[in-house]
Amino acid sequence: MKDKSYYEKREINCTERSAEIIKTLPYYVSDFFIGVEPRTSALTRLNYAYDLRIFFDFLSKKVFRDNKPEQIELSDLDKLMPADFEYFLSYLSHYEISGKKERCTESGKARKLSTLRAFYKYFFNKNLLTANTPTKVLMPKIHEKEIIRLDSNENKDEIGDMLYAVESGNGLTKRQAEYHKSTGIRDTAIITLFLGTGIRISELVGLNVDDIDFNSNSFVVTRKGGNRAILYFNNEVAKALSDYMLIRTDSAHVEKNNTALFLSLQNKRISTRQVQELVKKYAKIASPLKKITPHKLRSTFGTNLYRQTGDIYVVADCLGHKDVNTTKKHYAAISEDMRKNAAQNLNLDPKK
Repeated sequence: MKDKSYYEKREINCTERSAEIIKTLPYYVSDFFIGVEPRTSALTRLNYAYDLRIFFDFLSKKVFRDNKPEQIELSDLDKLMPADFEYFLSYLSHYEISGKKERCTESGKARKLSTLRAFYKYFFNKNLLTANTPTKVLMPKIHEKEIIRLDSNENKDEIGDMLYAVESGNGLTKRQAEYHKSTGIRDTAIITLFLGTGIRISELVGLNVDDIDFNSNSFVVTRKGGNRAILYFNNEVAKALSDYMLIRTDSAHVEKNNTALFLSLQNKRISTRQVQELVKKYAKIASPLKKITPHKLRSTFGTNLYRQTGDIYVVADCLGHKDVNTTKKHYAAISEDMRKNAAQNLNLDPKK
């Protein structure tokens, strides 16, 4: 019998975790989750649950101090003013929940305010709240960060160095080198796939064997929101994948009903944590001063594609961005080299 897919398991896991959190919140919160379920993923709802748990914990500690979070009534939320939400955003800079100290980034604060806007909107549309008060609060300003990526130019070739490290095992510790004998071909396929397609880590972990089509050098991924998309890869990626598929197919330890493409040493679907660790391991050899993660390899792909095509819409499509402005925001810095190059090659006299 075929096992449940990675995404089915993730959906179940997120739903169960959300349900546990909702039990600790006021009774009416469950109505919100039922209402948004048809148009949200289980992962989105889990993030909503985390955000609302923090918000009601804040209200219990700082606003309605005589009440536990689950005792706060819907009518109490109508009493909140914009200043209360501004206080909440300030509180998020340094707060404590479940005995653990936390702090939110600007983007984290923005996400929590978006959650509260959606939460209030649901009850406002049901005429159970008189206003969507969080909409009266300005979103935190998110300062753009420098894109961290592997560079490949005439001065240095960090991409080539990383591929060499993963293929050869050079630079690994003695213990790592022992593991590399068993995982090197798999790791090469993973790193090459990241650099050659810009795939997300959740998409890579969720790949099954039958998602790969070597006839068209393509594979099917499940994007954010559950949409399926076809991505294409070049011959270099095809070779790395086919080399790995050969040893995976020949392994006597892999159960026939195991559909996962990338496997751990225990012959189970590789986890996101394991992928993060293997990327970190090889990146430290190729670029020790940069903190390279799977997402940074995705940025490396986006950067290279933008430089080669100059077409932000192609980059957005390949990366699976629904809004091209998201892509522009992340890759605007790359335009500087393109502008510099254009200026240097500009011919002021068209006759020459």
